[in-house]
Amino acid sequence: MRLRSLLFVPGDSEKKFAKASQTAADVLILDLEDSVAPAVKPEARGIVAGWLDRAGEVGAALFVRPNPLDSGLIDDDLAAVVRPGLAGLLVPKANGAEDIAEIARKLDRLEAEAGMAVGTVKIAVVSTETPLAMFNLQSYTPPHPRLVGLTWGAEDLGAAIGATDNKEPDGSWTFPYQVARAQCLFASASAGVVPIDTLYANFRDPEGLEVDCRKARRDGFLGRIAIHPDQVDTINRCFSPSEEEVAHARRIVDAFAANPELGTIGIDGKMFDIPHLKAAHKTLAAAGEDG
Repeated sequence: MRLRSLLFVPGDSEKKFAKASQTAADVLILDLEDSVAPAVKPEARGIVAGWLDRAGEVGAALFVRPNPLDSGLIDDDLAAVVRPGLAGLLVPKANGAEDIAEIARKLDRLEAEAGMAVGTVKIAVVSTETPLAMFNLQSYTPPHPRLVGLTWGAEDLGAAIGATDNKEPDGSWTFPYQVARAQCLFASASAGVVPIDTLYANFRDPEGLEVDCRKARRDGFLGRIAIHPDQVDTINRCFSPSEEEVAHARRIVDAFAANPELGTIGIDGKMFDIPHLKAAHKTLAAAGEDG
């Protein structure tokens, strides 16, 4: 499952789902949480269930963002959406791996009731939205079998800690959020799951989005959340290796394959060792190739 671009779709908007379905997003996140007003949530569950029944008509994998575990709403959310067509959940406001294990137990039962193989529904986690979550990022290692990715968020964390802003005058993250971003990246690498950068809020700033995505990929993120269909193509382009990068990675992999007894190999006058080989495998995987 590719987690390069993940586009949010409000769970109560047929129009926005139709538009999102025409994009090249790898994942559509059908939202039952923040983008849906409390009074509309029951109706939204039925709408999202209908979209999942049409999953075969959509090129993207379909995830659902349910309401948080402590909201009193998640059981109704899951009862409505665990059905064939649901590829995964994006779990908000998780405090750590114990929350994921509890949700996974609910999924075990609901998948069986829906005639789905247990383990079908994967889980990605918004891993930094509570202060407690910041202390529990190490709990995702070793990963739960359902866990496929970690992302991070700033708005709910800011509200929880009482911040008045999360950006510097130049648009960069203030220090607490730089920490959250970095810790999410490290936790993802430790668990061996996909690190997914948070959303870029200004969907009318494609140049800024491109610059920010290229920084994110430089740092190690492999995908990004989108909040508008117009952001998807930029995200896909920035998080896809270029032809030159793929060719270079293939040369490194092939060189080590031809010389399995060596730990260091020279290519075009430069030395490459095992960390370079691991990076080359990741590049090929990001391009959809076997390493």
